[in-house]
Amino acid sequence: MSASTPPYRSRLLDVLRRLLVETRLQGVDPDSDDFLVGQQEILGRKTMLRGVLEESYRLCLALDQRYLRGPGKRIEIGAGTGLFRSYDSAVLCTDIKIGQHLNGVVDAQNMPFDSESIRTIYGIHCFHHLPDPAGFLRELGRVLVPGGGCILIEPYYGFVAKWLFSRLFDTEHFDKDQKDWRGTLEMTAMGGANQALSYLVFVRDRELLEREFPYLEIVHTSPLNNYLRYLTSGGLYFKQLLPSLAIPVLRIVETLLWPLRSIFALHHVVVVRRRTTQTDTTEC
Repeated sequence: MSASTPPYRSRLLDVLRRLLVETRLQGVDPDSDDFLVGQQEILGRKTMLRGVLEESYRLCLALDQRYLRGPGKRIEIGAGTGLFRSYDSAVLCTDIKIGQHLNGVVDAQNMPFDSESIRTIYGIHCFHHLPDPAGFLRELGRVLVPGGGCILIEPYYGFVAKWLFSRLFDTEHFDKDQKDWRGTLEMTAMGGANQALSYLVFVRDRELLEREFPYLEIVHTSPLNNYLRYLTSGGLYFKQLLPSLAIPVLRIVETLLWPLRSIFALHHVVVVRRRTTQTDTTEC
């Protein structure tokens, strides 16, 4: 919440958040194992959200085939519910915390993989939770094979995304003016993150990224067009606002508003590739 937000508006937003938070997650510590179990239960009954996530997984796989090359493992970091492997069993689902539904525990800033052993790293809604993004980028340069890369889906930075994300969560914030990339000392695994981090690293400070990490290149970025269904579904934290019967109508509206997706989008995808030569070209 910004310092200029009137007190009465802050209280109103707090009340709305409490009313909209999934009953299963009310009062549950976001960093606890029970929080993840609760999210798995919520995902199991949210058809609309599962459809949005399925599109994200399939988009990641399509971008992998289009932009990346080389041998090696394919890893999802920050996998949370570990649903990705339901769509591609070859993907190893990992997280910072152990879980029976996961293939292993991986700290994205200090990965337990041999150098040049990974073809693709997928990260869906997890990059902004990294306290040391530069450490993660250095690890990409080490573990990725030449031509391999990382595909991230993160909060977008357009008008609607900025307005919504700066007000929606009380455990995270959205600050496009943060001076550096590092997280604060108050950050936890699930709390205190700046949801504008992908904007800072890959958009605002792109020249710095290319200078400090010359072995990496951004080869694709684009806003996602599933914002109505994602917002209506409530994600994994809030209650669904409309019945799943509304999915076809929401899809039609999203299609009609396709030219305006840079205004309304809530998330975007970024593909970062390890260069094979200094003459590799980018396409954004």
